[in-house]
Amino acid sequence: MVVLMLLVVVFSGAVLCAQSAINGRLGSEVGVLESAWLTFTLGTMVSFLWAFYLEPPHAFNLFTVPRWQVAGAFFGVIYMLVIVFAMPRIGTAAATVSVISGQLLMSLLIDNFGWFGNTVIGLGPKRMAALVLLAVALALIYRSNTLRNAEAEETAPEPAR
Repeated sequence: MVVLMLLVVVFSGAVLCAQSAINGRLGSEVGVLESAWLTFTLGTMVSFLWAFYLEPPHAFNLFTVPRWQVAGAFFGVIYMLVIVFAMPRIGTAAATVSVISGQLLMSLLIDNFGWFGNTVIGLGPKRMAALVLLAVALALIYRSNTLRNAEAEETAPEPAR
């Protein structure tokens, strides 16, 4: 069951990357806020229908849970606006690895300190190595982007005067 869940999460990561690339392109064509608005509007409609027809009743609702738990919704807005703005400017790979790096760093902190009521999982050498390797991946991807951009500028024809 754990392997299946990991595969589902990997698939959702792939879908998130595709969504970010598509929204980044859309944002560069119609505007960052318009692209984010479309995503949140469709997400609201799908979530409402899912909750209305399929979600079982819960002991708490959005008005009775601690306020800090509702704050997570605002983080989605920040992510969406940043990724739609950044994707066309730094590329899909650099933006995706940057997001994953931030997610890994925060997840290691959450696990290590047990923030938000999560189980404490210590920050051992293997987890630190994963963070270092991901930082190396980000540096290599960024470096390949800057080299490609420099080569493109060298081969670009000079503008007419």
